[in-house]
Amino acid sequence: MTAIKVSNFGARATAVLLAGTMLTGVPLAASAQTTGQPAAAPAQATPPVVAAAAPVVSRTIKSIRVEGAQRLEPETVLSYTKLRTGQAFTNETLDQAIKDLYASELFADVIIAGADTGELVLRVRENPVINRVIFEGNKRLKEDKIKKEVKLAPRQIFTRTAVRQDVARIVELYRRQGRFAAVVEPKMVSLDQNRVDVIFEVSEGPKSKVRQINILGNEVYSDSKLREQMATKQARLTTLLSSNTSYDQDRLAYDQQKLRQFYLTEGYADFKVTSAVAELTPDKKDFIITYVVEEGKRYKFGDITVDSDIRDFDNKKLAANLGINKGDWYDAKKVETAIDSLSEAAGLFGYAFTEVNPDYARDKDTLTMGLNFHIAEAKRTYVERIDINGNTQTQDKVVRREIRLSEGDAFNSFQVKRSQDRINSLGYFQDKFEIKQTQGSSPDRVVLTANLEEKSTGELSLSAGYSSLERFIIQASIRQRNFRGKGQELRASVNYSTYSKSVELGFTEPYLFNKNIAIGGDIFRRDYNAFNYTLNNQRQTTYTQVSTGFQIRSGVPLTEYWQLAGRYGLSYDQVGLDKSTYYTDSNFDGIRGNSSNDGCDPLQAGRYLCDAIGNRWTSSVGYSLIYDSLNSRLRPTAGHRFIFSQDFAGLGGDVKYIRTKFEGSKFFNIGSGFIASANVEGGYIKSLEKSRGIGIDNVRITDRFYLGEPDFRGFDIRGVGPRVQRQSYTTDAAGNQTLVTDRTKLLADDALGGRAYYLGKLELEIPLGAGARELGLRPSIYVQAGALFGITSPVLQGSQFPTQIDPVTGRVTYLPLITQNYATNGSPLYVVPTTDATNPGSATTCAVGYSSTIGGACTGTSTNVASTSSNAPFKETFGGDSPRPRISVGAGVNWNSPFGPLRIDLAYALLKDKSDDSKLVTFNVGTQF
Repeated sequence: MTAIKVSNFGARATAVLLAGTMLTGVPLAASAQTTGQPAAAPAQATPPVVAAAAPVVSRTIKSIRVEGAQRLEPETVLSYTKLRTGQAFTNETLDQAIKDLYASELFADVIIAGADTGELVLRVRENPVINRVIFEGNKRLKEDKIKKEVKLAPRQIFTRTAVRQDVARIVELYRRQGRFAAVVEPKMVSLDQNRVDVIFEVSEGPKSKVRQINILGNEVYSDSKLREQMATKQARLTTLLSSNTSYDQDRLAYDQQKLRQFYLTEGYADFKVTSAVAELTPDKKDFIITYVVEEGKRYKFGDITVDSDIRDFDNKKLAANLGINKGDWYDAKKVETAIDSLSEAAGLFGYAFTEVNPDYARDKDTLTMGLNFHIAEAKRTYVERIDINGNTQTQDKVVRREIRLSEGDAFNSFQVKRSQDRINSLGYFQDKFEIKQTQGSSPDRVVLTANLEEKSTGELSLSAGYSSLERFIIQASIRQRNFRGKGQELRASVNYSTYSKSVELGFTEPYLFNKNIAIGGDIFRRDYNAFNYTLNNQRQTTYTQVSTGFQIRSGVPLTEYWQLAGRYGLSYDQVGLDKSTYYTDSNFDGIRGNSSNDGCDPLQAGRYLCDAIGNRWTSSVGYSLIYDSLNSRLRPTAGHRFIFSQDFAGLGGDVKYIRTKFEGSKFFNIGSGFIASANVEGGYIKSLEKSRGIGIDNVRITDRFYLGEPDFRGFDIRGVGPRVQRQSYTTDAAGNQTLVTDRTKLLADDALGGRAYYLGKLELEIPLGAGARELGLRPSIYVQAGALFGITSPVLQGSQFPTQIDPVTGRVTYLPLITQNYATNGSPLYVVPTTDATNPGSATTCAVGYSSTIGGACTGTSTNVASTSSNAPFKETFGGDSPRPRISVGAGVNWNSPFGPLRIDLAYALLKDKSDDSKLVTFNVGTQF
């Protein structure tokens, strides 16, 4: 860096003045001896001679000239000093002028010459101008973040003071990241025209970890127990991924508070941290933190009383309901909860600003802590005004209709909390919204303020993903949950996967004509392909269901928590079979009733599928009775939800049934971020139609309930409940015919659904650290139990296969079934022998001769062979139709990954039926762009 020169004129002048003073002191002393003053006694020391002060030499400035200025005008340079032509000056005046010029931080060197003649020359060298500010070696801190903190910038004047300050700022930034070994070295590169480049070379060094946390003075609780309470963790292999192992001064103070909070909840009311010291190791890589604590004695609660100045309250009842009992160990957390409980109780009676002050009566002899909660006098409060701020898109009325209080109403804290939950449940605003309460124009008035921060409610997405249920999935949708800012919902979606396709349009108006009446409707077209598993675990389409229709919905509130919803739906269902697999008639189109000869072959499809095909209209009307006290419909942490619904089909159409269903859930916030939930659901469908035949259930296969993934984790899709499995035969080396039991080699494994089901789940959401929460990770563990049952046993195939009995061993062997093939007019088919000269191997309806048309005249003399089909023997079994519970346990995690929302579950079926399809791992992932 450039050295700064200072004028030595003042030093020379001071030396001359001192010399003059010493010389003038000699004649003064001599004069004193010659004026007749008595001489000092020989035995006494000569008193010291005090020199007279030198006179201040004052001169006049004759002229002032500035030299060396490049960017600045001479007048500008002079403006920073008090020197002016014609004024008197001294050495002190010149020294002050030099100081003033340096204080301007514009000059690197200043010299004043010509003091002896009064013709002053100010020789200056200007500080350079900064051309660029460059940072090198910064990897952990981005350059943009550093630039926000430093003051040096291009086109500014370079000064050493500013450089030192910026170095200190950069070092402080690294210390905030826990990098106390960071070193910043500034360098300057001189350029032409008095310009410089300033370079900050950064050596970041390693992140300073907390090597050890020592605790002194603790006798009741171990060091490890106390370290668990702290946010700061020791750097160990087990904390390798934790961000809390770095040193943070603010976290040090927080940990002291956590220690105190822990001891106060355990009864140690006298606990205190006497000192907390963080020492940096010599290599600046680690910190050693030492706490010195005094635990004190453990206290129990003494007498608990409530003293209220508000006459409406019964003090004894309030004290009895605080949850604090005399003789329990003292717990500061319970005291805070009691204060909140009393404040909330006062709020329920309309006292918004009640003060609750606990008076402690500490008895060190008996080690008891008595408490008297004093409720100060307060006036009943009324709502003066409700302010809504921040809603730029959402109309005021959409928010106000969710607030359960009106201006002029008596204040009620419960209604405020309920209003807050309802606004949060809209999903239009950022989370953690709260309604603020401030005093109004008088002590008995309160102003409620809803400070909203809107978030996007429109969704335009194209998603592609992979699901263990449906393989590849493509979805395109547009949805606006707050259409025109009126709270209306408008949606349209198209979905395509290997086994399902759908197009849906929907609209919902939550407040019809500004009345609390919701109305909505949907139009849909859904194509669903049911499937089963064949050899080598390959999926094979069984029946197809195409549904086209609409539904109209409406809902009205009965009370604050109860709601009644009604609906009407009309749909046209077309259920058919895969023609290439299950038909025997060449003209059969897969839809029963569309051909003169229905070609559904029970040996191929099974009687249960042949009975399902057909076209039908379903006209249904239904209602739901809903109770909802959840604190949020998006991610609830407390409250209940119960739904009882019934649908009646038969208001016209071809299908008649009554379907009843119930759902219930409860959420518990059990503290420390843990959220527990209990869910139970079930249903039953009763047919109102006459018997459709032996082995045919009156409830059609498309109207039944199904159970499995994703609702019942641990089981595959439709993996629980009644099903028909078809097993083939194999022959071992000894010639014995046995059934193939390998699940992956079944000929068919068809879920039939059930008329009744139940399902229960207990789940615990586990909190993670701040870093994991930022990634959107939400793990949980759960246990589920459920069953699906209650259909008529179908007519099974397999008994029609011929058998052969070995006369020696008595062994029974099932033989293939040979059946005659028929033409579309019902005539038997024949095959011309390959030895025939005219039509070898051709199919015909002639037993002798040949005809190219069905039922035509036969010509020729060939004796034809009957055309037959051969079906290998198999055995069908019906199982899983039992209310006996299936149970699974598992763990899963939701992750808002960069690829989209991801859900992974690892679930194991503890209890299942031998016919159920279990599944260990399931996942679903998609990408939005």
